[in-house]
Amino acid sequence: MSRFSNASLAAAGCTAILTVSVLLGACTPGADAPGSTAVAYEGARVIVGDGSVIEDAVFVVDGGQIAAVGAAGDIEVPDGAARMDLSSKTVMPAVVNAHLHLVLERDARTEQLQHMAYYGQSLVLSLGLDEGDAAFAMRDEVVPDGARSQIAGRGITSPEPGRSEVPHWVTTEEEARAAVQELATQQVDIVKIWVDDRGGQYERLSPELYGAVIDEAHANGLRVAAHVFRLEDAKGLLRAGVDAFAHGIRDMDIDDELVELWQERPDVVLIPNLPGPGVAEDFGWLSGTVSADRIAEMNAGSTDRPEAQEFFGIQARNMVRLSEEGFTISFGTDGGSPWAVHQELADMVRAGMSPGDVIVAATGTSAEFMGADDLGTIEAGKSADFIVLDANPLDDITNTRAISAVYLRGAAVDREGFGARLLAEGQ
Repeated sequence: MSRFSNASLAAAGCTAILTVSVLLGACTPGADAPGSTAVAYEGARVIVGDGSVIEDAVFVVDGGQIAAVGAAGDIEVPDGAARMDLSSKTVMPAVVNAHLHLVLERDARTEQLQHMAYYGQSLVLSLGLDEGDAAFAMRDEVVPDGARSQIAGRGITSPEPGRSEVPHWVTTEEEARAAVQELATQQVDIVKIWVDDRGGQYERLSPELYGAVIDEAHANGLRVAAHVFRLEDAKGLLRAGVDAFAHGIRDMDIDDELVELWQERPDVVLIPNLPGPGVAEDFGWLSGTVSADRIAEMNAGSTDRPEAQEFFGIQARNMVRLSEEGFTISFGTDGGSPWAVHQELADMVRAGMSPGDVIVAATGTSAEFMGADDLGTIEAGKSADFIVLDANPLDDITNTRAISAVYLRGAAVDREGFGARLLAEGQ
């Protein structure tokens, strides 16, 4: 079940949607019941988030929730509802990001969550580098114009001097179990472990230690997501009962043994977090929040890199094979970039998944993985968290960047105001 309730935030009526009315057309209130709080969005193609698409759709939002959705003619618009014309637009669920890292300080974290919302994210999971009061307090807060958050608290790894000291460094089974017990007391959303020697710099977490973590986590009703690099370690983690991989296998192409082990545990989820594909990219699409000078710098530094392409290829092939085998593919970006969500969507398609399957991974599947029952699909009873696009991402996945508006909890995000503030600050 979701740890979030649908807050009693009234749905956007004419006043609340003025920020996007120029982009999306007039808001026309009904005449019979001027006190209605419902808004009917009409004429858009709706990508539901479960693999289905509704052409010429109507969906009704009331009280921050989706009250009804279906094809035009099948949905009765409530008397007095405001009407929003979305003809020629495409609507998809807001993205649920199951792997990134949020900053610790409250004000900066608030801005980061608002920046995530600007680019169409409704919920994010900060995976393993969180400590302090703000990180835990803010997962229960609804940040104005911001994405909601879940956290893993302090992750667990073998000692890594010179890297972050936030994670628990464990060297014995007793320490590993004690770390999990502390996380259970804090009621984290998931346990994060790192099984990686960082290019030979450290001793990676041993099977005995990650086995103890997984066993203790399951005894406390918690799942475990593993940062992994090597095929060998992925096999060991599957045998130990891991619940998710927060990265794909990166050292070599997977083999039949790995697939057979995964088939024994078909509920294990892959959050791919693909690396950069190693091809030049034009970052002009970030002009709403990034200064022209910064975009010029980013473009200048974006070049074709054959070694990166090869590294990308390993993970791309592994992700596609696991997808084709029928295993669950979720979605995450790692790092803290608010716009990386659109790069990851494009990279997953570049790897070989279809745009439709990638959107499902980033919406319905990712929400289910995070236990967010109220998110991920555009269905009656769900929170009204959706993106309005000027073009169809099923035709070209980069059309997820053509955002007209983002709605969270039934209200339009003030993207124009947020972007203007960032640009004024020279970001």
